[in-house]
Amino acid sequence: MIRFLWRWSVRLGLLALVALTGYLVWLYFEIGHRVEPLVHYNPPKTTQIFDRNGRLVANVFDKEHRLYAPYEEIPGRVIEALVAIEDTRFFEHHGVNPEAIFRAVIKDIKARKMVEGASTLTQQLIKSTLLTREKKLERKIKEALLAIRLERELSKEEILERYLNAIFFGHGYYGIKTAARGYFHKDLDELSLKEIAILVGLPKAPSAYDPTRHYANSMARANRVLERMKSLGWIDEATYLREIKAAPKVYDDTLTQNRAPYIVDSVVNRLASRYPDIRRGGYRIETAVDLEYQRMAKEALKYGYDAYFKRHPDLNASSTFNGAMVVLDGRSGDILALVGGVDYAKSAFNRATGSRRQPGSAFKPFIYETALNLGYNPESLIPDIARTYRFEEGNTSKLWQPKNYEKDYKGMITLREALVHSRNLATINLVSEIGITTLHRKLEVFGIEGLPYNLSIALGNIALSPLQMARLYTAFADMGVLHEPRLIVSVIDDKGRVVEHTEPSGKRVYPAPQAYLLVDMLRDVVRRGTGRNAKVKGMDIAGKTGTTNNSVDTWFCSFTPDVETIVWFGNDDNTPLPKHETGGRTAAPSARVFYRKLVARHPEFKRKFQEPKGVYHAYRDGRDLLYTDISPLPAKRQVPTEEEPLF
Repeated sequence: MIRFLWRWSVRLGLLALVALTGYLVWLYFEIGHRVEPLVHYNPPKTTQIFDRNGRLVANVFDKEHRLYAPYEEIPGRVIEALVAIEDTRFFEHHGVNPEAIFRAVIKDIKARKMVEGASTLTQQLIKSTLLTREKKLERKIKEALLAIRLERELSKEEILERYLNAIFFGHGYYGIKTAARGYFHKDLDELSLKEIAILVGLPKAPSAYDPTRHYANSMARANRVLERMKSLGWIDEATYLREIKAAPKVYDDTLTQNRAPYIVDSVVNRLASRYPDIRRGGYRIETAVDLEYQRMAKEALKYGYDAYFKRHPDLNASSTFNGAMVVLDGRSGDILALVGGVDYAKSAFNRATGSRRQPGSAFKPFIYETALNLGYNPESLIPDIARTYRFEEGNTSKLWQPKNYEKDYKGMITLREALVHSRNLATINLVSEIGITTLHRKLEVFGIEGLPYNLSIALGNIALSPLQMARLYTAFADMGVLHEPRLIVSVIDDKGRVVEHTEPSGKRVYPAPQAYLLVDMLRDVVRRGTGRNAKVKGMDIAGKTGTTNNSVDTWFCSFTPDVETIVWFGNDDNTPLPKHETGGRTAAPSARVFYRKLVARHPEFKRKFQEPKGVYHAYRDGRDLLYTDISPLPAKRQVPTEEEPLF
């Protein structure tokens, strides 16, 4: 009977073994395809945006912040430290380590529950990317089978590459390169041995060993890594004693490290349609932005904002008052800074690109430049007198009686003085002389949409964003060359291929001598006119203020020989600002603050505008007057009457 039972026990055991083996073979082939995502590994990768000097502007990602590191980029010490603490026989086994499994089973039996794992690095990779983390027998069997399958598909180096890029290192960092940059602000080849030990010790318990939250725990774990390396003979005693005492500095940064959120939003919005994977494709985006300029522009805009509330302490700071600032390289159109609001945390709306506001008198230079190109000279006379205009609105006849801001009239006035003091009536009369049709034809080169076909064009009755105004003003900043603003210079994919590159683009819209005449007039606006609050000692600044009816919008558009700056302030809900808030008072001081910072930071910048060939000088009554072949000086006038003053 005993022999019979023994015989059947053996048979049942063999049958069970065959069944188990068959099941494992079946399961191996049934789930084997699951390793494909690791074989053809393409995880979400962080896109990084850089400024013109190679400084990081921001990390852009969807759910996982990952900077990918190919195997060739990973130092040997990182591999040694990882293998030492996690899987010493990694290069010997085929996905599972039977010895470690046996050791773990014994401990589990003694504890009567699963208390110790025996996972190899390959199994850890499988668990973190393809399976759940629950401690169940079925999951462990699948993990082992998939690990064996993966080892047949990939080399050890390929498995390590995937492991070190897939594993979570705490603090929101996926991959060891991300963690090195985040915790230590270093590339992998710059890490000390102690820093490496900290990093490879993290995967076991990323939260518990996060050095930004639990520094002592992290150091203790790193020291165990060093002890293990010493016990294996992979580092000597001197190295061990030196590194165990080290206490590296750890940085607690935000994941995005977003230093210019309005810039980042603009970049992503521009590229999203062409690159749908912009947040997970691992692109390197190089921009024309200069983070120094961005910082200075932000501070200058905040200065104007704070000054406004100091003048009006009765106003609630939670009002809709806000501003925007755009800084361009006027000779190329490169966007050096773009600030879409005073505080991004309070309002992410980008007023520099998305807000359409009336420029008011800031549009007048284009009318005066048109006049110059038609033969007028800065000394030409135009009437600064009141007129009444009749127009039809529907079936109703209405009257328009425009006024100067000062509510007075100067009679006959030169073009220069009319622009310097922003005389509305003189500008309207100039448009009447030129003719609406002629003016429109001359402005077609700018491609401005929505230009009014009536005299209100003289007062800037058109909706433009600060960035659009910046584009238009390059025609003056670069002596007659209109430039398209350039934000994105290059887009480089995760393989290092340049998939998009733009060069500065511009076209000549005015002869250089004619543009210089207007620049000289705008320089007087800052020296002694409505823009004098932007004046900086020793620097040529040309600019024009703009203030719309009831001070709904206030502008200051200006440039130096090197840089162009557009400043706008107003209420987001289009309600009027308090009385006497004008472009000269509200916006110009921010430009002054920016230019002062700029000169202090870059004393080598040009201070004076360079006069182009074709500009001539004539001296009359002690005054240096400019003229060109197109804009000759008007005949010398007699002593002016009271209604016709010479300025």
